[in-house]
Amino acid sequence: MSRQPLGLGHWEHPLLGRLVVDHAHGDRQGVFRALAPEVKDNDLGPVLKIPHTPPVAWLAPENGGLEWTTDLDAIEAAT
Repeated sequence: MSRQPLGLGHWEHPLLGRLVVDHAHGDRQGVFRALAPEVKDNDLGPVLKIPHTPPVAWLAPENGGLEWTTDLDAIEAAT
């Protein structure tokens, strides 16, 4: 699959916005919110440069709550 950049380090993916299963975190389910680099520190100031790290899947609980990240290879569409 060829991923296209969306800007600010984010990438498109066919599962964006869909409910997925995260096999790396005990088959936890969440909504696939973004494919983007992981933030390694707590500096939430303006983005001055995009990290040169591989993108990770950003997931959020279906009914709201704290997002988490996981490896892109660990997710698949929920059935």
